[in-house]
Amino acid sequence: MTLKVNNTNWQLKENTSKHHTDKYPGTELVLRRGLAFSITLTLSEDWPTGESLTFTVEAGSNASLQAKTRVVFSTSSTANTGTWNADLKSTDSSSVSISISSPANAAIGQYKLSVKAGSGDRAPTTNLGTFVLLFNPWLSEDDVFMPDNTEREEYVLSEFGVIFVGNINRIGNFGWNYGQFQGGILNICLSLLDRSLNYRKDPATDMSRRNDPKYVGRVLSAMVNSNDDNGVVMGNWSGNYSGGESPSTWTGSVDILQKWKSSGFKPVRFGQCWVFAGVLATVLRCLGMPARVISNFNSAHDTDQNLSVDVYYDPSGNPINIGGDSVWNFHVWNEGWFTRTDLGSTYDGWQILDSTPQERSTGIFQCGPASLKAIKEGDVDLDYDGPFVFAEVNADRITWTYDSTNGEKKQVYAETKSIGQFTSTKALGSYTRLDVTNNYKYEEGSRKEREVYEKARGKVRRENAFSATSQNQPRVLPKPDISGKFKVDGSLEVGKDVNMTLVLKNLTNTAKIVKANMTAWTMVYNGKPIREVWKDSLSVTFGSEEEKTVPIKITYAMYQKHLVAYNMIRVTALCQIQDGAEVVVERDIALDNPDISMQVLGEAKVNQTVNVEVVFKNPINMEVKNCVLLAEGSDLLKGKLKIDVPSLKPKQSSKVEFEVIPTKSGTKQLLINFSCDKFQAIKAFETIDVAS
Repeated sequence: MTLKVNNTNWQLKENTSKHHTDKYPGTELVLRRGLAFSITLTLSEDWPTGESLTFTVEAGSNASLQAKTRVVFSTSSTANTGTWNADLKSTDSSSVSISISSPANAAIGQYKLSVKAGSGDRAPTTNLGTFVLLFNPWLSEDDVFMPDNTEREEYVLSEFGVIFVGNINRIGNFGWNYGQFQGGILNICLSLLDRSLNYRKDPATDMSRRNDPKYVGRVLSAMVNSNDDNGVVMGNWSGNYSGGESPSTWTGSVDILQKWKSSGFKPVRFGQCWVFAGVLATVLRCLGMPARVISNFNSAHDTDQNLSVDVYYDPSGNPINIGGDSVWNFHVWNEGWFTRTDLGSTYDGWQILDSTPQERSTGIFQCGPASLKAIKEGDVDLDYDGPFVFAEVNADRITWTYDSTNGEKKQVYAETKSIGQFTSTKALGSYTRLDVTNNYKYEEGSRKEREVYEKARGKVRRENAFSATSQNQPRVLPKPDISGKFKVDGSLEVGKDVNMTLVLKNLTNTAKIVKANMTAWTMVYNGKPIREVWKDSLSVTFGSEEEKTVPIKITYAMYQKHLVAYNMIRVTALCQIQDGAEVVVERDIALDNPDISMQVLGEAKVNQTVNVEVVFKNPINMEVKNCVLLAEGSDLLKGKLKIDVPSLKPKQSSKVEFEVIPTKSGTKQLLINFSCDKFQAIKAFETIDVAS
């Protein structure tokens, strides 16, 4: 007989509640794999008792039975938890209720569902519509299963987080709006998969492999950056962001993803590591994979996979770039949670994924998934990109001087402990910093840490015939004749002079003459020097074991026009000792922006206006101009709010009010970003409890 369906009831409320997908907006049913869902078909005529229904699910336009992206199953089939199946729950004269189950390893994505009467080939098929299938961290059979409900709330369902930035001497943070449940974001995340190089090359194979979180995570690590594939965000570390937005402007992923879609999938300009990580966290959580953002301080960028980074200075103490290695003040990446069916259960759990375009992996800019447990144990020969990730957290650092006039290189210092410090993520259920350094490596200075390092070094040595400068150099140098350090005197604030002291000490019992060439450069957080803002030199004679101090002042006038995001300055002293080895003393500092305050003026209720007040005081003795306030908040504001703020005279305060209209109840976050010609990206956020 011919089956005539007048209406399909997708039982949206019941199914999405059961599948933990009720936060996704819209009328399309969103489900998690491996879990049954119910639909009711209203028929135009009576349905014969005992007659079976045959359903077809198809994923993608190239769906095929062989690739398991087209599956046919019947209500008369024996139920099997590893396959698609349908169970006839109830029938009456005009309707049929069916429970449909997907396998726990089904490919994620949008599916088309159709039905026909009986199981014969001649019966016409009726298209019922589409639904979306996601990973299921609530299901023990799913590769992304996360047993702890508190962790699922944080790493799958939370739309807001904080990202840690700065340097080892001063770790700061700012809020980030992930917004994975905002309108249109799920479709954009699916579009990322459909625009990948893998899909363009072989759509059928790509669709079939979307059952595997390893594969999906790796594809997304490539697609979030624009290199190779016109992905979401274009990176820029130049300090010049004309033609786009400064990376420090962004406060969330929603605006970025929407801009990518609305522009016809043109890369959004510009991003740096925290932007890539914030966007990737949104996409992973949106597709059902538990994910978090990780910040690593003193993070190594090892270009030649020898597990050491070489840092160079010229004879005047200026940082120079030779060979491509660098040490970033901080670097931000992601962890996704899933099993490693390719490596064995030992390596299950958190997997490192990095969408910041740094080095190519199998020809394109992608990184991971690298098993966190494999990194800690030095198993860098396992998929994927283990040597690069291991170096980020545990490379040895070797400091050199290089004289361009004669090409001479001198190794000044080699040490093992500075790389990979204060590795951090947001704590469960709070905005505090959780230190996860011990997840990545054994305690610095311990015998176990050195054993793992040598194990990893042996594996990359066998795999790579590399010729890095540092390869045949001694790992430990003779003890230097002098020691040095920079001490900060007073506060470090934009608009104020920087006062420091260089402390030098003769470590020997004989007199020493020391010449020091000192410089200060404004820096991008990835170690790229922008502009020399101060230099000086001195010659000092030290008696036996004598200590001397040298005061240093870098005035606001020197650095004010040359700061870039996060207001970083590197101060260096290259100390040349008569009849002794050179010593490099360095200190990275980050200047604090002034504070900005935000206050919600009243109780927040769904669909009712509530006012927000933002106050900023100009702390410097100069007028500040070109002031702009940006605000965003999922379920509080529709899109990003931009307010032009009048110029502020010295010490003058500005009070700005705007309205928000909450659309959903619950705990929400409002983020602001204030910038002007003298200060960049002053950020704050406020948690708002919205009553229904």
